[in-house]
Amino acid sequence: MPSSRPPLMPRDPVSSPTVSVVIPVLNEEENLPLVLEGLPPVDQVIVVDGGSTDDTVALAREVRPDAVLVRQTRAGKGNALACGFAAATGDIVVTLNGDGSADPGELPRFVDALLSGAQVAHGSRYRHGGGQLGGSRLERLADRLLCGLVNPVFGTRFTDLGYGYNAYWRAVLPAFGLPEPTVPGLRRGDQPWGDGPEIAPLLTLRTGTAGLRVVEVASIGYPRIHGAWQRRALRGLSRALRAACLELRHRRRVGPAAADRWPDGRAGQAGRGAADGWADGREAVPGGPGGGPTRQDRRSGARHAAEPVAQRSTARRLRSDGHAEPGQVPGARDWRTRRDGSRHQRATPGARNPG
Repeated sequence: MPSSRPPLMPRDPVSSPTVSVVIPVLNEEENLPLVLEGLPPVDQVIVVDGGSTDDTVALAREVRPDAVLVRQTRAGKGNALACGFAAATGDIVVTLNGDGSADPGELPRFVDALLSGAQVAHGSRYRHGGGQLGGSRLERLADRLLCGLVNPVFGTRFTDLGYGYNAYWRAVLPAFGLPEPTVPGLRRGDQPWGDGPEIAPLLTLRTGTAGLRVVEVASIGYPRIHGAWQRRALRGLSRALRAACLELRHRRRVGPAAADRWPDGRAGQAGRGAADGWADGREAVPGGPGGGPTRQDRRSGARHAAEPVAQRSTARRLRSDGHAEPGQVPGARDWRTRRDGSRHQRATPGARNPG
């Protein structure tokens, strides 16, 4: 007897995408559980472990039994992201630190930016509405100096080159040219360029050199929940400048790629919607669809529709979960504090957090 059930409608990966979150970790037993607890509903959580010697992996299994646990193949955050990208199955892939230095609750804003026409949503602590609550004044100065040196050379308008909170359509990940998790012929102990801590500015710059449509999303950076903040401003600045120089040399040799395709293969055109700001060198020009402005690429002349500011996403409004909106800095409530003012308790094997 034939079934009376209607046939399942195929899912549209553009209008109804699945989301994977990639979280690189190394000895984050005190921080990772809070990050996992703070995630909004997503389709896949990938925890990439760099060889932790504490209970990071055990706690990840307890707090998030459905998480995919991946052991990175080489040292370095770049390799961790490459391993996570290889394991991701979602239409959208979000990268998030496992130390609590970013709010997992901001994730829907990044997804919203992609659904509104971007191919990459890049987090920025220095865009209007964001903030940097962690690190020293020297580190913040170094971040701004880096943007001031790099943007004129690449024709971009990034406000934060070193932030690791980003979202991508999975279909564009090959455009970044990251080293594969397994590199044939690589000698033990060798580290390909892109495996190490240079990955943050490198990924950001390659979104520009690949010709992708990039939107900056305002975000708040926090200090680590537990453990020492190990970043050194001058070393980070020199590493990022080296990445920029090498990327510029590569761009001049092979030319920028015309990677302007949607996940379903359609020719790209930015949609109407909720972008905080374009960062890939486009500027507003009159005469967009529906009377709104468009974004015009200075290099190619291509125009992309953008909604007037008054009609953009409600991402900057007060969130309904009781957290202060990120743009209200100072005074924004730390996402790691419960609504009643108490701190989250670290999950431990065999124990449960108080209700």
